[in-house]
Amino acid sequence: MEQVVIFTNVGCSACHQAMDYFTRNNIPFVERNIADDPTARDELLSRGFRATPVIQVGNETMVGFSEPKLRKMLGLVK
Repeated sequence: MEQVVIFTNVGCSACHQAMDYFTRNNIPFVERNIADDPTARDELLSRGFRATPVIQVGNETMVGFSEPKLRKMLGLVK
């Protein structure tokens, strides 16, 4: 499975929904909280994103949380 990275922020309910989904489905992920990690914040801004969550699976990126789209990105559905 491709590496899963999620950029999060404090108080972001969609971030928590996405991380809960990963945990429930035993999908390993790396959290990069932009409130705690200035490098993560700078990286996110340099890539043109202004909102969280930003979920990266391999070379694919999604802003927000959509379970159907995420399942497709993870290769769980065709």
